[in-house]
Amino acid sequence: MSLQNLIQKVKQTHPDWIIYFSTLTNSGYKVAERKLENIDELFYLPFDFRFIVRRFFKLLKPTLFVLTESEFWPNLIREAHKYTGGVVLINGRISSCSYKRYIYLKMFMKKILANIDLFLMQTEQDRVRLEKIAACPHRIKTAGNLKAEISLKEMADDDVVRLKREINIAEHFKTVVAGSTRKGEDKILLTAFSKALKKRKDIRFIIAPRHMDRVCEIRDYCDELGLKATRKTHLTNEEQWDVLILDTIGELARIYAVADSAFIGGSLIPWGGQNLLEPAYYSKPIFFGPHMDNFAYFADVFVKEGGAKIIHNENDLISVFIMRDENRLRSMGERAKEILNSLQGATKKTLQSIEKMMD
Repeated sequence: MSLQNLIQKVKQTHPDWIIYFSTLTNSGYKVAERKLENIDELFYLPFDFRFIVRRFFKLLKPTLFVLTESEFWPNLIREAHKYTGGVVLINGRISSCSYKRYIYLKMFMKKILANIDLFLMQTEQDRVRLEKIAACPHRIKTAGNLKAEISLKEMADDDVVRLKREINIAEHFKTVVAGSTRKGEDKILLTAFSKALKKRKDIRFIIAPRHMDRVCEIRDYCDELGLKATRKTHLTNEEQWDVLILDTIGELARIYAVADSAFIGGSLIPWGGQNLLEPAYYSKPIFFGPHMDNFAYFADVFVKEGGAKIIHNENDLISVFIMRDENRLRSMGERAKEILNSLQGATKKTLQSIEKMMD
């Protein structure tokens, strides 16, 4: 969760500030409940009806209202402008798809965005796009991406060995972890893996679907391809598998630590990709398909700087699984970690801006 570090810093610096945190979905609520120890209250975001939102603000009386990324709910923002001391968008981004839509609705969006006092955008591209939509350059700044400042559990070599034993991976086996895969790309990945397995036997594949309702479907694909598959929650002692289906929530980051290579889901189909920073944190070489629109800035930086590579076809995927040049993969992983470290700084800039608005 990209806000975890920021909230921790806010509480460390201003322990008397009360932090209310809202979320839209059940899964978001569960993640916030588990990871955000420093918030004071957690609840679901109210429906975007003016009379409901107004009661929400009159009850809580917040000094500052903070939005994240691109949560532009019209009534929520209007009422926040009326009933709080300020409205700020943090970690703001405008995807290429959203940009086209917002430009088409420019007059409507301009009126909504006029209620936001400060925009802290992830990249220069996001800043320029927003300026063309809202035409208010004095209220728009580039602060960097909060998601780049992740803090995960450190995994020493012994920890990785123990985790491999826990999920029954022989120490000398090579493993690819595909995180947050989407419908339409599971079979592509599994087919490539089945072909790679015929060429190299000491490889294993861990696939983590974005949504748990596809676990059985993935298991069926494995059966069709003659792959021995099991679910993480059904894994028994010493059970051998070709494919492990990660059917748990909140465990993917830790699983990346056992990977020799990481594949980013949602990128083989026109979905827009997923976050690639968790495998980078554990110094893993990163691979993804051509559709990384939602994380375009990170994808471009990691590819250009040598920490990631784009997969264009099945042969590329098979090569990822076979891992012919292991020294090169290790170098890619080390570079990915270096790139991640170079992207730090957004939390500090965001906190400074929030402090100014709270004065």
